Amino acid sequence: MANASPPPRRALLVIDVQNEYVTGKLRIEYPPVATSLPNIALAMQAARAAGMPVITVQHDAPAGSPIFARDSDGWQLHPSIASFAADHHIHKTMGSVFAGTDLADWLENHAIDTLTVTGYMTHNCDASTIYHAAHHGLQVEFLADATGSLPYENAAGKASAEEIHRVYSTVFHSSFAAVANTAEWIAAVQEGKPLARDNIFLSNQRAARPGAGA
Repeated sequence: MANASPPPRRALLVIDVQNEYVTGKLRIEYPPVATSLPNIALAMQAARAAGMPVITVQHDAPAGSPIFARDSDGWQLHPSIASFAADHHIHKTMGSVFAGTDLADWLENHAIDTLTVTGYMTHNCDASTIYHAAHHGLQVEFLADATGSLPYENAAGKASAEEIHRVYSTVFHSSFAAVANTAEWIAAVQEGKPLARDNIFLSNQRAARPGAGA
């Protein structure tokens, strides 16, 4: 009988849970912060109970920037996580948490093979970090109810926060990350089991010919 696979060596990444997204100029709309903030806190508590490292991230912009200006109120970590004793804290200036930081080295030094992504925004820093992690060879998980988006409108078009979050979550799960809710993830952590993602072919087949990928 084949040996069971070892449990995932997870780290929880809490991206940019800063006042700017809650009370500032870039307010998350979907899922609402009334949903995502408590779930982020639950994930952090579950990680701590499981002995899993927690990494918090803070986006920095120069003084005078309209958003995330360093030392401004919007730049500060939201109180719901600010008092949490994280295992590592990262300051970043670009979308991906890997870009220009020590994240990759830190994960390697701690033998992490699975990165669980929470925080903001689904389509920006979460997305760029997920792609970067997947291309780096890590397994990735995305907690869809502990993250969130806001609406956009520009010369290319208009999209609601719900549309952006749903579309990105669907794309993540097709190849780049296992998408789950916080309760499902906590159960997997407690059982020492990985979360499964889908694949591009079946994701397409179900949409193109309903029932074909069942």
